[in-house]
Amino acid sequence: MADDKQGRDDQADDAERRQRERELEEARNRGDEAEPIRDDPGEELGDLDEALQNHEYPTTTEALIEAYGDYEIETQDGQKPLAEVLAPTDDQTYDSADDVRSRIQGLIHR
Repeated sequence: MADDKQGRDDQADDAERRQRERELEEARNRGDEAEPIRDDPGEELGDLDEALQNHEYPTTTEALIEAYGDYEIETQDGQKPLAEVLAPTDDQTYDSADDVRSRIQGLIHR
Protein backbone atom coordinates (compact mmCIF):
# COMPACT_ATOMS: atom_id res chain seq x y z
CA MET A 1 0.00 0.00 0.00
CA ALA A 2 1.07 3.50 -0.66
CA ASP A 3 2.19 5.62 2.25
CA ASP A 4 -0.45 8.27 1.79
CA LYS A 5 -3.67 9.19 3.57
CA GLN A 6 -5.76 6.68 1.57
CA GLY A 7 -3.26 3.87 2.26
CA ARG A 8 -3.24 4.58 6.00
CA ASP A 9 -7.05 4.73 6.05
CA ASP A 10 -7.25 1.38 4.22
CA GLN A 11 -4.75 -0.12 6.64
CA ALA A 12 -6.76 1.15 9.65
CA ASP A 13 -9.98 -0.24 8.15
CA ASP A 14 -8.32 -3.63 7.62
CA ALA A 15 -7.08 -3.67 11.22
CA GLU A 16 -10.58 -2.88 12.52
CA ARG A 17 -12.11 -5.58 10.29
CA ARG A 18 -9.59 -8.17 11.52
CA GLN A 19 -10.30 -7.20 15.14
CA ARG A 20 -14.08 -7.64 14.60
CA GLU A 21 -13.44 -11.03 12.98
CA ARG A 22 -11.29 -12.12 15.96
CA GLU A 23 -14.01 -11.03 18.39
CA LEU A 24 -16.70 -12.91 16.44
CA GLU A 25 -14.52 -16.04 16.30
CA GLU A 26 -13.91 -15.86 20.05
CA ALA A 27 -17.64 -15.46 20.70
CA ARG A 28 -18.37 -18.50 18.51
CA ASN A 29 -15.75 -20.57 20.33
CA ARG A 30 -17.10 -19.59 23.73
CA GLY A 31 -20.72 -20.24 22.78
CA ASP A 32 -20.49 -23.89 23.89
CA GLU A 33 -19.01 -23.10 27.32
CA ALA A 34 -21.15 -23.59 30.40
CA GLU A 35 -22.26 -20.51 32.27
CA PRO A 36 -19.96 -19.63 35.16
CA ILE A 37 -21.02 -20.61 38.64
CA ARG A 38 -22.40 -17.60 40.43
CA ASP A 39 -20.83 -16.43 43.67
CA ASP A 40 -24.17 -15.75 45.34
CA PRO A 41 -26.10 -19.00 45.88
CA GLY A 42 -29.19 -17.05 46.90
CA GLU A 43 -29.30 -15.58 43.40
CA GLU A 44 -30.00 -19.01 41.93
CA LEU A 45 -32.28 -20.19 44.70
CA GLY A 46 -34.45 -17.08 44.77
CA ASP A 47 -37.20 -17.18 47.41
CA LEU A 48 -36.12 -20.67 48.44
CA ASP A 49 -32.94 -19.24 49.97
CA GLU A 50 -34.89 -17.30 52.60
CA ALA A 51 -37.19 -20.27 53.26
CA LEU A 52 -34.16 -22.52 53.83
CA GLN A 53 -32.66 -19.97 56.18
CA ASN A 54 -35.83 -20.00 58.30
CA HIS A 55 -36.30 -23.79 58.18
CA GLU A 56 -35.74 -25.85 61.33
CA TYR A 57 -32.64 -28.07 61.29
CA PRO A 58 -31.63 -30.86 61.23
CA THR A 59 -33.94 -31.86 58.39
CA THR A 60 -34.12 -34.48 55.66
CA THR A 61 -34.41 -34.45 51.88
CA GLU A 62 -37.93 -35.81 52.23
CA ALA A 63 -38.97 -33.00 54.59
CA LEU A 64 -37.48 -30.38 52.26
CA ILE A 65 -39.33 -31.78 49.26
CA GLU A 66 -42.57 -31.87 51.23
CA ALA A 67 -42.16 -28.27 52.42
CA TYR A 68 -40.56 -26.64 49.36
CA GLY A 69 -40.87 -29.10 46.47
CA ASP A 70 -42.71 -26.59 44.26
CA TYR A 71 -40.10 -23.83 44.60
CA GLU A 72 -38.52 -23.13 41.21
CA ILE A 73 -34.72 -23.14 40.94
CA GLU A 74 -32.65 -21.80 38.05
CA THR A 75 -30.53 -24.64 36.63
CA GLN A 76 -28.31 -24.95 33.59
CA ASP A 77 -31.31 -26.52 31.83
CA GLY A 78 -33.78 -23.80 32.87
CA GLN A 79 -36.22 -23.55 35.78
CA LYS A 80 -36.92 -26.76 37.72
CA PRO A 81 -38.86 -27.42 40.91
CA LEU A 82 -36.83 -28.34 43.98
CA ALA A 83 -38.51 -31.77 44.06
CA GLU A 84 -37.06 -32.53 40.61
CA VAL A 85 -33.62 -31.20 41.53
CA LEU A 86 -33.47 -33.32 44.71
CA ALA A 87 -35.03 -36.42 43.08
CA PRO A 88 -31.69 -38.21 42.53
CA THR A 89 -30.72 -37.68 46.18
CA ASP A 90 -31.23 -40.36 48.81
CA ASP A 91 -33.01 -39.22 51.96
CA GLN A 92 -30.10 -37.32 53.52
CA THR A 93 -30.00 -35.34 56.73
CA TYR A 94 -28.94 -31.69 56.59
CA ASP A 95 -27.69 -29.76 59.62
CA SER A 96 -28.05 -26.25 58.18
CA ALA A 97 -29.28 -24.15 55.29
CA ASP A 98 -25.67 -24.06 54.03
CA ASP A 99 -25.66 -27.88 53.83
CA VAL A 100 -28.85 -27.81 51.75
CA ARG A 101 -27.53 -25.02 49.49
CA SER A 102 -24.30 -26.94 48.91
CA ARG A 103 -26.21 -30.07 47.94
CA ILE A 104 -28.49 -28.15 45.58
CA GLN A 105 -25.53 -26.32 44.03
CA GLY A 106 -23.80 -29.63 43.42
CA LEU A 107 -26.86 -31.04 41.72
CA ILE A 108 -27.59 -28.07 39.45
CA HIS A 109 -23.97 -27.59 38.32
CA ARG A 110 -23.19 -31.15 37.23
